[in-house]
Amino acid sequence: MRLSPLVDTHAHADGNPAIALREFERAFAAGLVGVVIVGIDLASSQIAVDLARREPRVRAAIGVHPHNASRWTPQVERDLRTLSQRPEVAAIGECGLDYYRNLSPRVEQERAFRAQVQLARETGKPLLVHDREAHREVLEVLSATGCPSGCVLHCFSGDRVHAERCLEHGIYLGIAGTVTYPRSLALRDVVRWAPLDRLLLETDCPYLSPEPLRGRRNEPANLPLIATAVSRLRGIEPEEVARATTANARTLLGWPQRAEGE
Repeated sequence: MRLSPLVDTHAHADGNPAIALREFERAFAAGLVGVVIVGIDLASSQIAVDLARREPRVRAAIGVHPHNASRWTPQVERDLRTLSQRPEVAAIGECGLDYYRNLSPRVEQERAFRAQVQLARETGKPLLVHDREAHREVLEVLSATGCPSGCVLHCFSGDRVHAERCLEHGIYLGIAGTVTYPRSLALRDVVRWAPLDRLLLETDCPYLSPEPLRGRRNEPANLPLIATAVSRLRGIEPEEVARATTANARTLLGWPQRAEGE
């Protein structure tokens, strides 16, 4: 399926550049004009930067995921700050709180999260936030630390009440393949209601493949399926969703450049 222009604002590489580059080729053939590869620790952040250096339609986000927060050290913070100066880096993250799996102690998750919020503020780069079973706590940290001017709740999983609170903070909502799942009733309600200029599209690949590909490895080329699901919920054409969410990505990230013919 081809739909353009689209930007995948949240994707992961598996550490194999050859696989990632092949996936990029399929994504651009499917109509994507940009992909953000997101780090979850220092090593994957460096891989994201390396991929972005090789492919101009790719940008990197660098950060430490809450699962890895126990590895946050002053040296990691210094290295991320240095890496954040690279022109390929479009955002800080994935960072945040995960109170579902709790793979790092909550106090360490919050420490790493607060530090990365501050890094985003210092660099002027947008923030990509992971929030699982921690809606109230995430907003508390963002309010206390000072929400960056650009912020995304990646793979939004809250209800309409939570979405309203996020929008009051100027936060974008990242819509992933979960919007295609029949049981995602609260998310579907949010997508029907939320202002289109606050929605972003993402695959979170290799996870969360949309229907009818659920259970398979996800990749950026599947983003048109997510855009089409959003269009059906809103009662508008997929092309309108593509144009609007890509404009939102450009506003947030200052990238990608407008493609020829748009």
